[in-house]
Amino acid sequence: MQRFFNNAGPIKPELHYHLPLLQRLDWVEIQQLIHEQRYFVLHAPRQTGKTSTLLAMMQALNAAGDYACAYANIEGAQAARGDETQGIPAACSAIARSISLYLPQTAINDWYQTQGRNRSPQDQLTSLLEHWAQHSDKPTVLLLDEVDTLVGDTLISLLRQIRAGYAQRPEYFPQSIILCGVRDVRDYRMEQEGAQVITGGSAFNIKAKSLRMGNFTEEETQSLWLQHTEETGQVFDSAIFPELWQDSRGQPWLVNALGYEVTWENKAARDRSQSISLIDYKAARERLIQSRATHLDQLSDKLKEKRVREVVQALLVGEETGLQMPEDDLQYVTDLGLIERKPQIRISNRIYQEVLPRELTSVLQDTMVQQQSWYLNANNSLNMAKLLTAFQQFFREHSDSWSEGFDYREAAPQLLMQAFLQRIINGGGRLTREYGLGRKRTDLFIEWPLDPQQGMYGPLQRVVIELKLLRGSLDAVIAQGLKQTLDYCQRVGADEAHLVIFNRDPKVAWNEKIWQRKVQHQGWGIGVWGA
Repeated sequence: MQRFFNNAGPIKPELHYHLPLLQRLDWVEIQQLIHEQRYFVLHAPRQTGKTSTLLAMMQALNAAGDYACAYANIEGAQAARGDETQGIPAACSAIARSISLYLPQTAINDWYQTQGRNRSPQDQLTSLLEHWAQHSDKPTVLLLDEVDTLVGDTLISLLRQIRAGYAQRPEYFPQSIILCGVRDVRDYRMEQEGAQVITGGSAFNIKAKSLRMGNFTEEETQSLWLQHTEETGQVFDSAIFPELWQDSRGQPWLVNALGYEVTWENKAARDRSQSISLIDYKAARERLIQSRATHLDQLSDKLKEKRVREVVQALLVGEETGLQMPEDDLQYVTDLGLIERKPQIRISNRIYQEVLPRELTSVLQDTMVQQQSWYLNANNSLNMAKLLTAFQQFFREHSDSWSEGFDYREAAPQLLMQAFLQRIINGGGRLTREYGLGRKRTDLFIEWPLDPQQGMYGPLQRVVIELKLLRGSLDAVIAQGLKQTLDYCQRVGADEAHLVIFNRDPKVAWNEKIWQRKVQHQGWGIGVWGA
C-alpha cells in the first residue's frame, strides 16, 4: 500500500513517510543517561514527533534486552484538574495498563486494580512503581508523556511521588524516568485558587537534564518530501523547496500537513503522472492556513495567555522594547514553538506569521462590511487608491472603539489594516506579511489575479504596502519609509508601492492624521498615506 504524509497522531512506519525516529535526538546521550540511572525531561512543541520518538525509544530499549521499558500517556488525568484524589488514580491506571500492554506484564495491572488503587492518592504512584520494579526481572524504565497537561495538586503529587522513590532505584524503583511534554519541568506552573504556589523545578529537583527535540533541518525537510517522489514517481518543482523551508522552518506537523495538502487534498495531484508546480504548492499553503486545522487552532489559542501576548505583540509592532521582556516569558513562548530566538527573536515560520494576525482579527473580518467588487477596475485589477482611501475612513471610524477592549492594543493599527485587506483579498488573491522585533515596520505584499479564469496561474498585480508608526519627525519617517518600501518592492518584484504612516497621538485631530500624497523616489511613484 502506498504511504502518505502523516498529519495526525504518531508515525506508523508502514503507512507514513518519515525520517528515522531516533535520529531526531542524541540517542547515544539518552542511552547513557538511562545507564547512569538519571531522571530527565524531553520536551518539544506540540506535534513535533514526541510521541512517535518515545515509542521508538521504548521499542529500541526493549529490543536490546537490558531494560523493561513502558510508555504511558497520562493526559487523561488532566480532566481531574487539581483534584489529586481523581488525577493520581487516573495517571496510575494509565501507567499500569501500559506496562501490561507493552511488556507485557499483566500481573502489574491486576495488582494495581485489586490492591494498588486502594492506597492513598499521595502514595499510590510510588507504590505502583515500587511494585513494578520489584517484580521485574530487568531494571525498569518509564516514559511518561503529556506530563505538563496536569495541573495543581495532581501535578505536584505526581512529581513528589516520583521524587520520593528516586533514592530506591533501580532495585525498588524505576532505573530511569523520562518526563515528556511541551514545556520543560522548570516552567510547570501549579496554581491553587489562582495563586502560584510552586513550580516544577522545586517539586522535581532530581532532574538531571532537559533535552529539547528540534525541528527538521532543511535537508531533512526536502528528504521527507522526496520519499513521495521515490515511491510514486510524482515530481515536485524544485522551486517549491525553498518556499517549503521558509513556510515551515522544518516544523514537523507543517511539513507533513503541507505535503498531504499538495499531494492528496489537491485532487488533480492524485494523478501521480502530474507534476506539482510552485503555484500548486502556494494554493495548498493557503488552503491549509484557511482550514484552521487543529494544530493551528491550538497555537492560536495560546495568544490569549498574557505571557504569550507580551512577546507576540512586541513582534507585531516591531519595537525593540520587547527585548526587555522577562526571560521566562521568552523561553515559554520558545518552548511552545511560536518563536525562534536566534539569530534574532522572530515568529518561528512564515505560516505562523500568517496565522497569528488572521486569528487575532478573525471576528472583525467576519463582521466587516467590505466587498471585493467595490475596489475592482474594469481590467479586474485592484484600485489601490480607492481601497486605501476607504481604509483611512474605516480606521478613523473604528480604530478607537475596536481597540478599546482588545488585548493586542499596541498592535491595533497594523492588525486593523491586515484585517481590512484580508477581508477584501480572501478567496481571490494572496496577502503575505513580514514583521518582527526591531524592524519598526510591517511589510505587506498583495498578489492579485488579473484574469479570473486563470486565477493565480495567470498574470498578477503585485502591490507592496508598508506600515509604520509615526515616531518623531514626519519627514524623517517618510524618508526612511520610502527607502524601506522600495527595498521591499525590489526584493519581491512588485510593480506598485504604498507607505502608510499611523499617528497614535490622541491629541492630534483626525483631520490632521488623514492625508495622502504621491512621492517620487528613485524613479518610483510611491503613494504615502496618513492614518
